Amino acid sequence: MKILITIFCCFLFITVCNSQERYLTKNGSITFYSKMPLEDIKADNNQVLSIIDASSGKMAISILMKSFMFKKALMQEHFNENYVESDKFPKATFKGSILNYDAIKQAATKAKVKGILTIHGISKEITIDANFTKTKETVEVNGSFFIEMDDFDIEIPAVVAKKIATKIKVSFNFNHKPYKK
Repeated sequence: MKILITIFCCFLFITVCNSQERYLTKNGSITFYSKMPLEDIKADNNQVLSIIDASSGKMAISILMKSFMFKKALMQEHFNENYVESDKFPKATFKGSILNYDAIKQAATKAKVKGILTIHGISKEITIDANFTKTKETVEVNGSFFIEMDDFDIEIPAVVAKKIATKIKVSFNFNHKPYKK
């Protein structure tokens, strides 16, 4: 009987320890892309912080806006100074939940992620589809979605309005590893 109680206690302890597991990446990747007849606009950011709490399925992402890199320096300057106003709004964030995180096992799985996306000081609830691949050592998350610039009060000057799409494709890839305190 003592052995059975000991085994039960060990199992409970392991479950509690595993339920507080967190996965983190400090070099996640986000790309946004705007396709237009005159000129495509693309920027990459490989310094994105993302964390997943495996016990609750919560996910948080923090994006430093000045870390987006463009092919042309002038585009980067306009992006930071005129559009997203990086000095005034230095970060974009996402805080939400993976809706069916318990279903994510040791294989690739599609799941919905729902939460609040904040860009340019404006918050909006979004739900996106993401691909999850979980192994013993990692949780990889990738996918894409579209945002409307108007939803986040990002104004496009009339002079360049025909060069910039109002709907932007955002792609992401995060390779989370266990977070160790």
